[in-house]
Amino acid sequence: MNLKPFEKQKYLNIETFRKSGLGVKTPVWFVQEGETLYVWTGAQSGKAKRIRNNGAVRIAPSTGTGQALGEWLPAQAQLDETPEGLKHLQELMSKKYGFMFHLFGFLGKLRSNSPSTTIRLQLQPQSTPDR
Repeated sequence: MNLKPFEKQKYLNIETFRKSGLGVKTPVWFVQEGETLYVWTGAQSGKAKRIRNNGAVRIAPSTGTGQALGEWLPAQAQLDETPEGLKHLQELMSKKYGFMFHLFGFLGKLRSNSPSTTIRLQLQPQSTPDR
């Protein structure tokens, strides 16, 4: 799959799904490494809970307010709460977002003592209509 639409973007919008099937869209910071996109979030966040229940998501490059800047694409999300995965993502996010990443991480720790998790996103092939 082609991750070109996400190049040079600061945000992506991730749509996770409740058990009822209702989609919940959330703009987030992300990084790309190879064919994988990564997101940092709280392990007890709504999106992490929804991904534990259903890893099928949709993603689109977006503005910070969540306005999609491109096509919504199907993806598979997987959580990685290992210390190694978190450390690796922290390094990637720090390179991309610099001081702002550290500032938001510090503010997040002040608000909550909840652990963080990595969301690993892999684009899924899109089905094409029969001709």
